[in-house]
Amino acid sequence: MPEITAEETERFLDYVSVWLGGLPALKWAEVEREAGGPDNIAVLAVDVTNGFCKHGNLASKRVGAIVEPIVRLFRAAHERGVRTFILPQDCHPPDSPEFDAYGPHAVCGTDEAETVRELRDLPFSNIFRIMPKRAINVAIDTDLEPWLEKAGTPEAAIVTGDCTDLCVYQLATYLKFRSDARGERALVVVPQDCVDTYDVTVEAAEAAGIIPHPGELMHRLFLYHMMLNGIRVVQRIE
Repeated sequence: MPEITAEETERFLDYVSVWLGGLPALKWAEVEREAGGPDNIAVLAVDVTNGFCKHGNLASKRVGAIVEPIVRLFRAAHERGVRTFILPQDCHPPDSPEFDAYGPHAVCGTDEAETVRELRDLPFSNIFRIMPKRAINVAIDTDLEPWLEKAGTPEAAIVTGDCTDLCVYQLATYLKFRSDARGERALVVVPQDCVDTYDVTVEAAEAAGIIPHPGELMHRLFLYHMMLNGIRVVQRIE
């Protein structure tokens, strides 16, 4: 296997940093224009739950910090007439095989599997469609595909939540690839201020006997990879 030099790595990471620093904001008016109106826009928030944002084995401050921007985006979307809000959320059985890799989290019926209070308290939370899931890929054995078949692929899908390199990536790429395969050219948007991932340094991982997960690096690389696949990565929607 060819070696990757430190110089090559540094050059590429500098390139990604410049790209991220230059991300534009996207205007709501542009989203509405491309979608053909708010009725054709879906806002999705994956795993914005207590177990990732507040407390539990997989909760982190990085992920908790995206709650406020997501709430603002939900409010703005609703004010502009968007009425489709989809919340795919982990709801695992106590013996989930996924725990072998990530440890116990978001067990069905526990507080960790609940939507964060900030979203539940929104006055229009009664229209949220909660989609329980048991895997990182949001489309496996969930209501997502049946809903898409019944409702039709949204002309614009705004994907928020966590984690950038796990469930957000899987959801955004699924929506984009599904649209591409059907020749539908749906707009899939990921606002950078509304997604993030957790961080485990090499030192902390070695001390705990777990797998390291450099949060900022994974966040940046997977935003970049989504962009490579035709997903509209933006700084924010305003």
